[in-house]
Amino acid sequence: MEHPIVFSGHVIGLLKEYMRDLVEQATQEQHSQEQFGFTSLPYRPDQAFSDLLALLDDRIESEGIQVGLPECFLHDMWTLCNEAVEPISRRIWLEGNLDGLSMTKAQTRELTYQALIQFIDSRSRERS
Repeated sequence: MEHPIVFSGHVIGLLKEYMRDLVEQATQEQHSQEQFGFTSLPYRPDQAFSDLLALLDDRIESEGIQVGLPECFLHDMWTLCNEAVEPISRRIWLEGNLDGLSMTKAQTRELTYQALIQFIDSRSRERS
């Protein structure tokens, strides 16, 4: 039987910190683009998942053991993201289109990562 994916509070805290870093990075990119008169390209939730996984891979390689990330963390995140990408992408698309606004990269990341944390929390409650 597959092991249930449940993260400690410490790991969730690190994950949220990494997510905040990605949202902040997107905000800074947007400001830079606006200063030079560039228009942002559309950005989708699946891209936010890919960016998160790439950042996690990089952070795990550089600091994983020191900050207390489990060995299987990246694999578990890939698994969760694969399960979550479709329902979360649908949800973010609906939320964005209901308001009739085009969302920025930072807004897309923020909503996607909030939904992912909720997805992880709901999975943890199901298995406990």
